Amino acid sequence: MRWYHYLSYFFGGAFLSNTLPHLVSGVTGHPFQSPFAHPSGVGLSSATVNVWWGLFNLVIAYLLVCRVGNFDLRKNQHVLPFAIGFIAMSLLAAKAFGRFYGGL
Repeated sequence: MRWYHYLSYFFGGAFLSNTLPHLVSGVTGHPFQSPFAHPSGVGLSSATVNVWWGLFNLVIAYLLVCRVGNFDLRKNQHVLPFAIGFIAMSLLAAKAFGRFYGGL
């Protein structure tokens, strides 16, 4: 496996993790922070904007994981960078959004 496969799988995991809060908030009809809010990342965006942002993140995750290299869920060398990216983004999101929702 080439070095850029590791990088691609890491960021694929990060983008997939970022998909979840935006897509869930949007589908349930709740506003949520997004890069398109004012101020960016602090203000709330509409549920529709969050659905689109979540879907965009999902497409990027798909491209990074499924279209780069030959990702195999049964190979630890493939899953490990993906999982590290997913966990890293999840923890960063928990810290960033926790200050707004009392989850520090």
